[in-house]
Amino acid sequence: QTTDGRTLGAQWTLFRSALAPEKRVGWSDPQIWIGHAALTSENSHHVAERLARGGVGQAGTVSQPFGAWIDDWQMKGATSGGDALDRLDINANGSDFSYSLTLEATGPLTLQGDKGYSVKSLAGQASYYYSQPFYTVRGTVQLDGQSVDVTGKAWLDREWSSQPLAADQSGWDWFSLSFDDGARLMGFRLRGARGDFTSGTWIAADGRPTPLSPGALRAEPLEWSEASG
Repeated sequence: QTTDGRTLGAQWTLFRSALAPEKRVGWSDPQIWIGHAALTSENSHHVAERLARGGVGQAGTVSQPFGAWIDDWQMKGATSGGDALDRLDINANGSDFSYSLTLEATGPLTLQGDKGYSVKSLAGQASYYYSQPFYTVRGTVQLDGQSVDVTGKAWLDREWSSQPLAADQSGWDWFSLSFDDGARLMGFRLRGARGDFTSGTWIAADGRPTPLSPGALRAEPLEWSEASG
């Protein structure tokens, strides 16, 4: 929320994919990094993308103190005291927007699925997956040539696996919902030729997670649109 009551949404995402399992140095490093940032208002959606190769410092992560970056986009954790993800400073920019935000956790981390093991298909595809759904946000957003102060809520996910989705799965719809009573819901739908696979987690206001069994969540498209063909 801006100080004058407007609603905005911000996104910061960093993907890493290995082209080969072995480690190498310099430009021969097989790690590919992709950064996505977005800023959404009630009437517009602004996006930016960064691409990088591992091994040359252009993108990467460190565990202590926590940091993740691609070019000049950064997500930095607290330098001392508390959990590494209790406080995060995040910044990103595109051709027509930028933001600098501070996130502070007010609740515990959530292990998704079975103690962090999140099944993605009946064939056995899965990931390790945790979330921090209890952040408060403060910071500054620049949009339409104006800089405004903002406050709000945020959600962090970290997910990793050693395999892609099942061969018949063609797309992934993911949802995070925050309710007025403090509860949260994470849910996803994986679209497949043999039908959808859905799952998720109900997160109580005090952080207690209740995994949803496959099929317990239904996600039904209500409207379709076409963009750029």
